[in-house]
Order: sequence, then C-alpha cells, then structure tokens
Amino acid sequence: MNLAYRDIRHGLGRFILTCVGLGLLLGVVLAMIGIYRGLVVEALTIARAPAVDLWVVEANTRGPFAEASRVPGDTREAIARIAGVTAAGSITYQTVEAEHRGRKARLYVIGHELARPGGAPQIAAGRTIARSHYEMVADRSAGLVLGDRITLGRSTFTVVGLTAQQVSSGGDPAVYITLLDAQKLQFDLSPPAARVQLARGTGGEGRDTVNAVVARLAPNASPEAVAETVRRWKHFSAITQEAQEAILTQSLVDRARRQIGLFTSLLLIVSAVIIALIIYTMTMEKLKQIATLKLIGAPDRTIIGMVVQQALALGLIGFAIGVALISSIEDYFPRRVVLEPDNVLVLGAIVFAVCLVASGLGVRAALRVDPATALGG
Repeated sequence: MNLAYRDIRHGLGRFILTCVGLGLLLGVVLAMIGIYRGLVVEALTIARAPAVDLWVVEANTRGPFAEASRVPGDTREAIARIAGVTAAGSITYQTVEAEHRGRKARLYVIGHELARPGGAPQIAAGRTIARSHYEMVADRSAGLVLGDRITLGRSTFTVVGLTAQQVSSGGDPAVYITLLDAQKLQFDLSPPAARVQLARGTGGEGRDTVNAVVARLAPNASPEAVAETVRRWKHFSAITQEAQEAILTQSLVDRARRQIGLFTSLLLIVSAVIIALIIYTMTMEKLKQIATLKLIGAPDRTIIGMVVQQALALGLIGFAIGVALISSIEDYFPRRVVLEPDNVLVLGAIVFAVCLVASGLGVRAALRVDPATALGG
C-alpha cells in the first residue's frame, strides 16, 4: 500500500491547487532563464548575420555594437587587397523611429553594399534588394508586409523582402537598405540645419563614412593573422568574429545576465521554502495518523518514504505544469524566449534536489512524533 498516494488522493483538490501554484512559480523561473538565453541570442544575431570572419572598426574601439565606430568608406578597398581576404563590404548601423499606419515603429537600420557581405542572411518572403535606392528588406517583427511603403528620414522605401528573427540586442527589428541610402539617412540634414552648417563652413563635408568593414577569409587564412596585419596600420582596430561575439556576450548582456541570475536564484530559494512549508504543514496535519503507524510497528523508512514521495510529487508535477505553461505562451512575450532542452533538464534536476532538501523539515517532524499520541483524544 502506497501511503503517500492514499494521502494525496484523500486531499486531491488541495494538492492539485498547490501544484498549480508551485507550477506558476517555477514557470516564472523558466521564463527568466528563457529570457536570458533570448537576450544572448538576440545580441549575437546581428553580429552573425553577415557570416564574416573579421570586423575592421575605428582605432581604439571595440566595434560598432559596443562602442561608436566610424571609418572611411574606401577602407573596404584596402581590406579587400589583404592576402587571405576573399570578400569585403562596408556596413552602417543606426536606430531610427518611423511612423507606419498611425503608430511609431523603432527600427534598427542596417546599410550594406549589394553583392557584398552585410546583407540579410536569408529571405523568408519576397526577394533581396535589387535596386541601389529606396528598397528595403525588413524583419517580420516590424509589422511590415511586402509592398508596404515606409518613410525613413526624407526618403520613402518599399518593402521587397521579409526576413525572420533578425533583431538588435535591444529587441528592435532589423531592416536592410543599401549603403548609399543608409549614409543619406544618417548624414543628410534638414534644409534649415543644412543652411546653418553651410553658413558655418562645414556643410560641404563628405559622407562616405561607415561604422565597420567586414571581411570573409579564405578557408586556410588565419583570422588573427589578418587582424594583426590591419592593426599594424595604426588607424584601425581589427576584431575577429569570435572576439566580437565575446564582446557582445560579456559587455552588452552581462549586467542583464547577472540581474536575471540573481532573480532566478531568489525564485528558487522561495520555491524551496514554499515546498518545505507545504510538506511541513501536510505532515503536521496527520501527526496522529503517523503516531498510529508507529504504534502498530511501521518502520521509520515507511514514514520517511511517505513524506519524501509527497514532496517529490509536489515538485515534479509543479515543474511539469510550469514547463507546459511557458512552452504554450513563449511566443507571446515581447522579447524572444529561448528554452533549450538542457536548461529544462538542469532546472528539473535542481527542483528534484530542492524537493529532497525541503522534505527534511517534514521528515524531522514525523520522526519526532510519540507513538503514544495515537492513544490520546
């Protein structure tokens, strides 16, 4: 006879409600883990999109994502001539706000050269940019559809293609336009401002400036060796793709990682306390029954087994409810939630260990029961 099963069945409604409450709490823990993993994925998405091996940026900076970087546009020609470089392209990055269908849209605009590294990695619908001006490939999360026209700055762009899951580290959907259009958007002034700059003698400056030059290398070329060649020019910094990703994960999302990690740890501690209190309360409610078991000669291991089994059932059922809940609503979060199987398994193991530790309070109370209590009124 399974005493834990019989006891749970006796108060099934309350046990299920308790599992649901614990499942909601564990669901929040899973959501925090998924949000952090989503932050990391989003931070790396734009950096991985060009599929390049080397980033050339302004001297003494750490790239276009962690710091502001400006280099002359013709740097691309010099990079392309380095031994081992198979393709090079200039890129600009900027965040703009535009109005579309009566609402404000915040977009991460990427300017790139056609037929060179830096464009959208894949097209989910429509086509790539074919004209040198006024065409755009947008991420689906921007709410744009094929054929939409949206004004950026003083130019109107037509959406000719859609991509998926291309967002900046801040969660803004990415849109791809040509480099010339991006430079015009970034450097063109309104007529009054242009007149002011012209009067100050600064209105004639060129705008052939980009945020980075990216390069793809031959399979047998060493990214670090090519980077060292660029660094010797003393006017630029060169960052390998691996180093760029390390900068993004250690710089842009490090504070969020620590904050979410602390919050997740607090939630796990709260879960452990709640499980311990619930098991302790369930044990205290049946002290007389436990005393009766002791009086008729039931060994301690039977009583311990009942308490531990109830704690494990509570934790694992609650964990399953939390997993089912987050899996069903993860697509509705405003930021991407990424739940990997290893994250779920690790959290499941932690919940299992927490349940074992939390059951100790109930086991201690059960073992201290005097069998003579069963003979009392």
